[in-house]
Amino acid sequence: MTDRHVDLAIIGAGAAGLSAAATAAAHGLRVLLIERMMPGGQVATVGTIRNFPGFPAGIGGYDLGPLLLEQAEAAGAEVLLDAVEAIEPDGAGYRVIGTEETVHAQAVLLAMGSSRKALDVPGESLLEGRGVSHCASCDGYFVKDKPVIVAGGGDSAFDEAEILAGQAGHVMIVHKGPEPTARRWIRDRVAALPNVSIRGGAEIRAVAGEDAVASVLIATVDGEVREPAAGLFVYVGLTPNSSLVADLVETDAEGRIIADSRFQTSRPGLFVAGDLRSGATALLASAAGDGACAAIAAAAYIAARQAADIGA
Repeated sequence: MTDRHVDLAIIGAGAAGLSAAATAAAHGLRVLLIERMMPGGQVATVGTIRNFPGFPAGIGGYDLGPLLLEQAEAAGAEVLLDAVEAIEPDGAGYRVIGTEETVHAQAVLLAMGSSRKALDVPGESLLEGRGVSHCASCDGYFVKDKPVIVAGGGDSAFDEAEILAGQAGHVMIVHKGPEPTARRWIRDRVAALPNVSIRGGAEIRAVAGEDAVASVLIATVDGEVREPAAGLFVYVGLTPNSSLVADLVETDAEGRIIADSRFQTSRPGLFVAGDLRSGATALLASAAGDGACAAIAAAAYIAARQAADIGA
């Protein structure tokens, strides 16, 4: 295991982390962006992003992620593919301990974002990756011309259902409430597709199949019904990825990290941006803006510390 020293370590390479990396590097900081999987985060799993500035016709998440990464690297940020196991305060800032490297940073910016919530029903975890999915653009090919079910009533569920409708034989959207929570124009567009049906006031109770998803048990006001399905695509909300720092910083009731107006957490030198921040909006553009603002705040913090050290 090797050690390296940087000014700012950014954990998470989603929209917030990539934007922060580009901004901090442009401010002259030595920046290391640490990501355990693929740069882009949740962005990379979205088929078409329609609300990001500069792309009036929309852009694929798998295209936007690499563009944000390219911008960060062009500004001078370095990228490390590693899984962070712990963050520990030390005399000069923080020690970020990964499986491959330990990084010493004067400040750390938390941008781990959120993960898709599971339904927590029988069969779901067993069939994850074998028909149970959270990414229509990734796995739609495997259900070509077959029936699928989308769980959720928000924008994400309807967006992904639209993608699936171009490949699957039939798409059934199942949501708990009497009405979907997705914006009206998205709902109307998806509902007009000939191979899409919407079942409200319903709840998924179980997923069944031997080696892959074969059917889904749905509870309705009229009783339970088992629907044949080759895939179950789940979009029922997000869970903040804050467990790494749960003992270090203050969080709200949902587990999101509380920060002040400078994006600093309850611990000096530890900043947060994007979906992980308490009070943040679930918009990609907001996450990118968060990242830029948090990076500027971190740069000011580091400069103040360095000035104090010189004057000491």
